[in-house]
Order: sequence, then C-alpha cells, then structure tokens
Amino acid sequence: MKRALKACLEAMQSAEDYVAWSDAAKEYDRLSGTEEWKEEDASPHYDYKMIRLRFNELRTARERGDVNQLAFYINEGLHGNLGRIANPVLYEYSYFGTKKLITDYLTEVCASLRWIAEVELPNFSLVQKLEFFERTQQAFGQSALMLSGGAALGLFHLGVLKSMWECGLLPNIISGSSAGSIMASVVATHTDEELKIMLDPEYIFVEAFRMTGWRSTLRGKGLLDPAQLELALERNVKDLTFEEAYKRTGRRINITVSPADPHQESRLLNAVTSPHVLIRKASLASCAIPYVYPPVMLWAKNINGEKVPYIPSRQWVDGSIKNDLPIQRLARIYGVNHSIVSQTNPHVVPFLSRAESEHTFASYVKDMLVNNVRYNINHGLDYAKNKITNQSAALLVDKVHSMLSQKYAGDINIVPPRQPGNIFKILSNATPADVGRFIRNGETSTWPKMELIRNSTCISRTVNECLVQLKAEEERELVEYSSSAVRA
Repeated sequence: MKRALKACLEAMQSAEDYVAWSDAAKEYDRLSGTEEWKEEDASPHYDYKMIRLRFNELRTARERGDVNQLAFYINEGLHGNLGRIANPVLYEYSYFGTKKLITDYLTEVCASLRWIAEVELPNFSLVQKLEFFERTQQAFGQSALMLSGGAALGLFHLGVLKSMWECGLLPNIISGSSAGSIMASVVATHTDEELKIMLDPEYIFVEAFRMTGWRSTLRGKGLLDPAQLELALERNVKDLTFEEAYKRTGRRINITVSPADPHQESRLLNAVTSPHVLIRKASLASCAIPYVYPPVMLWAKNINGEKVPYIPSRQWVDGSIKNDLPIQRLARIYGVNHSIVSQTNPHVVPFLSRAESEHTFASYVKDMLVNNVRYNINHGLDYAKNKITNQSAALLVDKVHSMLSQKYAGDINIVPPRQPGNIFKILSNATPADVGRFIRNGETSTWPKMELIRNSTCISRTVNECLVQLKAEEERELVEYSSSAVRA
C-alpha cells in the first residue's frame, strides 16, 4: 500500500496537466481511505445538518416543478459560504475535493438555477426570470482573481492564469498590480483563441529589464530603463483602452496605480472608472517602482480617438505600494465579495501559509503579537508622514506606511513554493528555462486549489451564464416583435 501511495504522489509531481494530476490525486484518496471521509456528512468544520436540509428542499421543489417554491428557497438562503461550506480546511483532508454533501448541494443549486432559466414555465415569465436572476446576482456577489506585484517573480501568475483558463474557471473580473498588471493585461486584451499562443512560455516576451547606468541613476531617472519595459508591454499587450479591451474579450481588467506624491489617493483603472485610458500606459505606471523606474503620466483616447495625456498634472507609480489587492473597490464597482489571490510579493510570500489549518491557542497569541507590533509601527509612520516637511522623505514614509498597512491575502490564496534563490531574480530578465519554471510552479500551486475554486465560484458562474442566456432570449423576442409590427 505504501508503495502504491508513493507512486500516486510521484504521478502528481510529474503530471503535465490538471487532468493527470487530478487522476493521481483521486487514486491516492481512494487508496488512503479518504473517500470514506468524503462520503460521511458529519464534520465540525461546517453545518452539515443545514446543508443536508437545504439540499433536500431544493431537490424536492425542482422535482415537483414548483418554481415559486424553488425561487423562494433560493432567495431565502443562497449564500457563498452558507454553513461554512467554503471553509478551506474542508479541502485539506484529501488531495482532491471535499465532502460529497457539499458537492451535491452545489450541483443541486446550479441545476435548480438552470432549470428556472431553461424550462418554459406558465407562471414564471421571461421578465420574472430576468428580475430573479438579476436580484440573485446582486445578492450572491462575484468572484475576482487578483494578481499581486512581484517584479520578475510575477511570471508565476502566468501559470495560475493558464491552469484556471484551461479548466474554464478564469473569472472575468481580474485585477493586477505592478507585475500582476502586465499578466492581467495580457489576458484582458487577447481572445481565448489568442491565449493558446500567449500563454506559451516560448512566445511571451520577458526582456523587461535594462540598466540605465550610474549617471542616469544619480540624476534621479531610476535604476532601470522604462523604454525597455515599455517594449515588453508593446510585445505582450494589445494597444487598447480599457473599454476596447472589455468589448473585445468580455474580461474586466482592473489596474492599480499609486500617486507619485503623498497627498493623493491611489486609483483603480478599469472600463467603468477610466474607460478611455490606454492599458499599456496604465500597466507601465503600475510597474514604476520608486527609484527603480521614473513616475509615469497616463495617456487616453479623446472623443476623436486621438491619444492625449490623461490628468497631465499627475504622475503615477507602482500600484502594489498603495493597493496591491483592491478588494474594497472591486466590491463597490462590480459587487465582488470573493477573492482568489495569486501572491508573489517578495516581502509577503515568506509569511503566507501554503496550507490551511485549524488555529491553535499558540497561533492566536502569535497573530495578536504580530498585529500589535504592526499597529504600533503603522501608527508611528502615520504620525511621521504628517510631520515631515521634506517632500521626498514624506513620500518614502507614506509608501512604507501603505505597504505595511495593507492586507495581502484573500479568500483563496495561491502562493509559490519557497525558493530563497528567487530573491536574486527580482529585477533580472528571465531565461526561457526560468519562464517555464515559473509557469510550472504557478500551475502546480493552483492544481491543489482547483476544486475549492470550482466549488466557490460555480454558483456565480451559473447565475452569469443564465443571465446571458435570458438576455439573448429577450433580445430575440424584441427582434421578432419588431419584425411582426413592421409586417402588420
């Protein structure tokens, strides 16, 4: 038995894709007896009695064809973490998946939603269906993928994007800061057909770093040449505005930029807040690490389609400094209440756990002490920022304060394996072998989280699909009505 389990682990480590990895993971769970744990409803980590009751209510109403009762049950209790079914600890007991009851419940919810959308119901019109799904979408919320900063280490994001895209689980709301903004821009400006090529490690252009020389550095122009970074953006990102990119791919890209002075708030650029801003320039600004790259002025298209400066009086720098993971702004604009985070910031990654576990008394005491120290440091920096008269010093203190006061984790966190040697590759051009290794690490770090991602996003994905289907049906009816009116 030990030999068979070891063979499964080796197959998981050498798997070329998620299908091969999941097959080996399922076999390991079968041989180890974990399948028995999945079959049993009971667990202290979620309210299994409530979930069993909800499952039975939904299934009974759907089988009876009682649409009003079914809609009532969904309106009454549909929630992404109902009974704590999204508790990550429930996915740590096995290599693949979680309790069967959770999977069955989510499958029944999605089947019920599709039944309401697809079946012709005499007492539930198309207008009522649209109202029901729009209300459900607003109440349930959306999931977003958030890509952190990390300079060259951000190539890890490519593996995360590739694995989620291949499994059909890539959210259409994606945010990116600094290096993450480049990866988000690649996905946002290319169609699914084009991504097959763009996510190939041999195709992506990664030569983004070139030293400027000590004279330029002493003149305050930065350590690295922004022209080389801009060339990399031109090779990887289509020349589109946020609005044009959304119309082309349907993906809602969001890029964070930080102000180049201490008296301005950071901005979240997207098709809603800044539809005409050029994505390449936004990403260039988001990558402008202070003292490494000079600040950047944003550009946009005017009403005639001409490229012009955007807010010419302002310059912008690295987005991850002020707002690496803009969850609050995404919540306000898109109704996002669930985040999947790919985190590669070198000052954050060493402190993030690779696996979820139950909190112990010792871990609570540790968290309390760390948070207390961080609070005191932040309070001191906030005081110093308002007292310092030198603008350069005040800007530096402001950036340090912002970095320490942020939250760098989400609901689901994908973190690269600890490799201390990566610290020396932060500002160096990756070789083809490095790119392949980063992508591989991104994929293998995402695969163990894939079923948690699938289950956590399946309801919102189903609601969105039903809405698209119903709106298309509404449009067809309007066309038919117009045609008949013309003939009459």
